[in-house]
Amino acid sequence: MCGMNAIRSPMAAAITAQLFPRLYVASAGVRKGDPDSFVTVVMEESGLDLARHRPHTIEELEDTNFDLVVTLSPQAHHRALELTRTMAVMVEYWPTPDPTLVSGTREQILDAYRDVRDQLRTRIKERFGWTPLPSG
Repeated sequence: MCGMNAIRSPMAAAITAQLFPRLYVASAGVRKGDPDSFVTVVMEESGLDLARHRPHTIEELEDTNFDLVVTLSPQAHHRALELTRTMAVMVEYWPTPDPTLVSGTREQILDAYRDVRDQLRTRIKERFGWTPLPSG
């Protein structure tokens, strides 16, 4: 869960689904943002297609029965704690930079998005104990 479900949470959900295909994963935002073309570019570099992703809020999810909610921004963390205070669900806060705050050339902006993608991939692997499949 992030602020607008346009950058960080869709990235995290796609990466998690790629690494752990048996897990049920969904992403949402505190409010609905607009699709971000930089996300599409950097996720395609990892073999993930987010071109069809349309941001939505937590209230718009069909299924809200989660064991874990990972929040990636302060406002998402606050909202998740409000929503789950009467539920048996864990909420973890992973502070994640907002790449839209970076300015500069197109390549510098893309690098900021890549950094977020790569940080999320590392954190997801560590949190859920990902190990590569044996080769051969």
